[in-house]
Amino acid sequence: MPTFETHTDANQHYQSGFANDFATEALPGALPIGRNSPQRAAYGLYAEQLSGTAFTAPRAHNRRSWLYRIRPAAVHKPFTRIPADMLRAKLVANFTDVPPTPPNQLRWDPLPMPAAPTDFIDGWVTMAGNGAAESMSGCAIHLYAANRSMQDRFFYNADGELLIVPQQGRLAIFTELGKLDIEPHEIAVIPRGVRFSVTLPDGEARGYICENFGALLQLPDLGPIGSNGLANPRDFLTPNAAYEDREGRFELVTKMNGVLWRADIGHSPLDVVAWHGNYAPYKYDLRHFNTIGSISYDHPDPSIFLVLQSPSDTPGVDSIDFVIFPPRWLAAEDTFRPPWFHRNVASEFMGLVHGVYDAKAEGFVPGGASLHNCMSGHGPDAETFEKASKSDTSKPAKVDATMAFMFETRTLIKPTQFALETAQLQANYYECWQGLTKHFNPEQR
Repeated sequence: MPTFETHTDANQHYQSGFANDFATEALPGALPIGRNSPQRAAYGLYAEQLSGTAFTAPRAHNRRSWLYRIRPAAVHKPFTRIPADMLRAKLVANFTDVPPTPPNQLRWDPLPMPAAPTDFIDGWVTMAGNGAAESMSGCAIHLYAANRSMQDRFFYNADGELLIVPQQGRLAIFTELGKLDIEPHEIAVIPRGVRFSVTLPDGEARGYICENFGALLQLPDLGPIGSNGLANPRDFLTPNAAYEDREGRFELVTKMNGVLWRADIGHSPLDVVAWHGNYAPYKYDLRHFNTIGSISYDHPDPSIFLVLQSPSDTPGVDSIDFVIFPPRWLAAEDTFRPPWFHRNVASEFMGLVHGVYDAKAEGFVPGGASLHNCMSGHGPDAETFEKASKSDTSKPAKVDATMAFMFETRTLIKPTQFALETAQLQANYYECWQGLTKHFNPEQR
């Protein structure tokens, strides 16, 4: 596994806060004072602005950072397309051309580890999505499985920001703006355009990616919850400046409109010595989520588990919701405590990081996934229903040793051809509800 010779400004690895205006330098005086683009930057650096929103976006939504780097990002050879036969599976960024979406409930076993050496980028497989990257609307949902660190190889995504959810194995993500170390139960968000490389401290890694084509992810408003709760801003961590000063033969890979391209580059592009702004990668530990729930009766809507959202142009309706189902106490009395049976206008893609999901007794395993599309009926399986219907609700119960999550969207989530044909698709998923027997008796209330 390759190691990085990094230079950082302090032992403190991260800065705290969500989308704050950060300022960090790995060498003293590398950040200009009172200006962004001096005539001559310190240490012979180049000033470069990285914009994640339109220049004229409202101040509250405007995201950009100024980078002070050894070479500008423009310094590389021309890109050439990576042939499709060199890819593990086709990546999808426009979901108008995928097969017709079946109304069936769908569920998949975990993606197997690759037999051949496969790094983080080569290990992507597109499972589903909606919209299109070129119109900056919708999302793509990928699984990844990798068994090799990226070696002298760097990547940036022109199609959207990446929400990475590890399920097995740690990821060391060295970005232009600093290093993120994440493990299962943590997430990382890499903004559109930020260059990075991934090493695998454990040798293998597997997980989920939600690629957001639309408005940047943000924290939800809390409404009547008040000023605290759910994911607290202070628990989001952004890296301090760190840089590589390496020359040699390297490869720069990018994804644009679902197509992978490569270019030769004679230096490491992770050469940002200082930066300031609010457009930067960040990480969050899902175990810090402050879960809200009912302490009287009924099971609240899953919106109380909302971590991040990508807003749409319709107030109150998001393009993407990232929701988690962490360990928590259930205290509602005379209440069916697992998630109720439901049909939604929204569509749900679920994954499981650890443990058992409380609505499914078996079949839904860590690393697996399920898809319940618009108006597709779903809910607890027969075994879970029978157990929960007869349990003693006079005492609180702990849902423990679990971490499930959901990517929920306002539009249909269309499975790809790969997802509909892979051996990991569970053909018998529907059977988990067939044991729900008739209890109706008009003579007994």
